[in-house]
Amino acid sequence: MAYLVLSNGVVFEGERIGAKGDSIGELVFTTGVVGYLETLTDPSYAGQIVMQTFPLIGNYGVIEEDFEGQTAVKGYVVRELCDTPSNFRSQYALDKFLKDNGIPGISGVDTRQLTRIIREEGVMNAIICDEIPHDLTPVRNYEVKGVVAAVSHKETQFFPAEGKKRYRVTLIDYGEKRGIVRSLTVRGCDVTVVPQSTSAEEILAAKPDGVMLSNGPGDPKENTFCIEQIRKLLGAVPIFGICLGHQLVALAMGGDTEKLPYGHRGGNQPVKDMLGTRTFITSQNHGYAVVAQSLENKAVINFINANDGSVEGVQYPSRRCFTVQFHPEACAGPNDTGFLFDRFLSLMGGDN
Repeated sequence: MAYLVLSNGVVFEGERIGAKGDSIGELVFTTGVVGYLETLTDPSYAGQIVMQTFPLIGNYGVIEEDFEGQTAVKGYVVRELCDTPSNFRSQYALDKFLKDNGIPGISGVDTRQLTRIIREEGVMNAIICDEIPHDLTPVRNYEVKGVVAAVSHKETQFFPAEGKKRYRVTLIDYGEKRGIVRSLTVRGCDVTVVPQSTSAEEILAAKPDGVMLSNGPGDPKENTFCIEQIRKLLGAVPIFGICLGHQLVALAMGGDTEKLPYGHRGGNQPVKDMLGTRTFITSQNHGYAVVAQSLENKAVINFINANDGSVEGVQYPSRRCFTVQFHPEACAGPNDTGFLFDRFLSLMGGDN
């Protein structure tokens, strides 16, 4: 038996899965029907307890080839965990993955009720534990801090282009997903992944054709060094930013960000193209958004979320830069927006 205790005092009883021990984190939900492996290995979830709204998780087991990076989640919550996976690619059951990676979890929880609580009251902290704590002060006081530095690689990595080489791209790692690297290498780009602590001067000295700003976890405003480096890079080299990279560029341009009530997490977020006629279905994982009014007269907002109207994409034509809040590289989500990588290549080739 185990408990999920919310910071507002609400208690959910369930069965222990994964690793032993108590774990405190920011409780968030994701609506993905598939892609639990990509979710569990996405560094953007650092500091968070992740709840899956889909009722059955683990049915196709664990396939290490599908991992997006190192797991950084604080805990895992599901309605039902499948212990007999059936898939020709499956290597082992999901519970073993949770145990091997030290992730405490709980199953048998009413995830529908839990989702309603978060949607009505907003994201809140929680603890997975074996005994209900008498004092919830540590849970209420928990904050997701210092997570970009924690998940970013400490060493530079190089990934060669597949086929004929076309461009050289530097990818700044704030918690990057492997899908970003794949999306660039298959398009003929040599990709050099550098730590988030790399200075703009070091990046420009290598003379890349373009710079990618990756996804990542936490509050974008906390990353003051990264914001300052982006400010130096803007206008000096073509830039494409995704998720946290999108937010950091807005801050570097003097814009603002805000925390959403419960964020966008899943593979079914509708994004409207403000400069065209289409609405794309996208994969997303973020709790913060760019404030549209803060970029007035500084940029062109070209994508918005069709559900809540939040900013999903921004163009900075005078700086040879564009950014999106969603994940065009997503493997477990829709591939509607993969063309944005082609747009980045065109920008590196001198097209606007």
